[in-house]
Amino acid sequence: MRIAIVGGGIAGLAAAYELEKARAAGASVDYTLYEERASLGGSLASETVNGAVLERGPDSFLTEKPAAIELCRELGLGGELLPSNDVERKTYIVVRNRLVALPDGLMFLVPTKLIPTALTRLFGLQTKMRMGLELLHGARPSGGDESVAALVRRHFGQEAVDRLADPLLSGIYGGDAEQLSAQTVLPRLVEMETKYGSLTRGMLAAHKRMKGAAKNSSKTRSGGAGIFTALRGGMSQLVDALVARIDPARLRTGTPVSAIRRAVGGWSVEAGGIAESYDALIVAAPAWAAGDLLGPVDAALGSELGGIPYSSSITMNLVYDEAKIGALPEGFGFLVPAVEGRAMLACTFVHRKFLGRTPPGKAVLRAFLGGVNGEALLAESDESLVATVRRELSEILGGETLSADVAPEHAQVSRWRRAMAQYAVGHKERMQRIAARVAELPGLRLVGNAYDGIGVPDCIRLGRQAARELMAAGAKTTTATV
Repeated sequence: MRIAIVGGGIAGLAAAYELEKARAAGASVDYTLYEERASLGGSLASETVNGAVLERGPDSFLTEKPAAIELCRELGLGGELLPSNDVERKTYIVVRNRLVALPDGLMFLVPTKLIPTALTRLFGLQTKMRMGLELLHGARPSGGDESVAALVRRHFGQEAVDRLADPLLSGIYGGDAEQLSAQTVLPRLVEMETKYGSLTRGMLAAHKRMKGAAKNSSKTRSGGAGIFTALRGGMSQLVDALVARIDPARLRTGTPVSAIRRAVGGWSVEAGGIAESYDALIVAAPAWAAGDLLGPVDAALGSELGGIPYSSSITMNLVYDEAKIGALPEGFGFLVPAVEGRAMLACTFVHRKFLGRTPPGKAVLRAFLGGVNGEALLAESDESLVATVRRELSEILGGETLSADVAPEHAQVSRWRRAMAQYAVGHKERMQRIAARVAELPGLRLVGNAYDGIGVPDCIRLGRQAARELMAAGAKTTTATV
């Protein structure tokens, strides 16, 4: 069985690894991975500068989703897994140039403790009263999809959207709470509303189950509990380990695919003016690129894939000498609501989040820009972006802590154009339509962050799952024809 993989990001590499494992074990499978860039790994890209590990893309993955940790251990990277330093975990929201800590008891978007909610400076009196009265909400029949903003606004008011939902979701998705799907992004809250009416009552009712699940999941975490897990040498360690396990003869970098066609009994993939035949196809390219390639095969499928919105992002690493700056606030960093009118979406104090990846005496601040409302920033020069972030850091943290006049020892800027899929209102229904079209095209699988989870573990899970499904389908076909 011959399988083509289009796209060499983490999803495509995970699929190739799964196929290589099967081939090494004696399975009758052959494969080729096409990647238009000269390098593999997509947005997983790290480098070490003067002893500091700097991530250009994702810096970690959620520990509770097992696919990434399982793969790391298979690859012999178990000893390199590094849990987040949750003892110091504290996150702030910027409110009129002041850092306000998220109140204790806040379970994602739902306040569950009365006193911390009443005392926080994050919300005004009217919002606090509304949060208290939210306990009286009655059960709501399940309806159609709506935006996250609409769900949060209905329960807690507009201020909760502006100062909580928007910055939290912008930090995760690079998206807009007014556009993101509540049904897809916050399915548990939608279920709670249907059952309990009050999200607060629903979250409190689930608290005991969540505590039990946390105890169980902590047993799988590397070195103990940690909401996030990174690799000591950077996320590129995972990419390098995968590539080392894959036959280099099957990796075609710098080779963009120009056309995909249906062929007798399979698929034809054209790259570099040469068309090759395959029994099956895994498309691990972004949905918009997959739509362009598959549109001539199935116009409806191409249209659906092209309709999935994407946002762009900019990551910036600034390395400082701690002796030249003041004491940073406790915790991991801060989020910036859109209503603050700033270029930055968030800033992470990397040297605090993951210990041992930054030399003593150095501080690494990682800023995020862009998102759905910041596309224009991608056209600015690196120098302009660095100057903007330095100014905003000084204004938010205070000149005594980090003066705009204090230059970083190193500045690294990375642009990721149309890299983050947006699960907009109606995403679940779109996925159902896409699944129906794919079912009519035997031997096709779609993987990546546009379908069923945006994180690294989700992409790994989907890539490996696609490879297994295609090999199982091929084995059935072979058995049936014997």
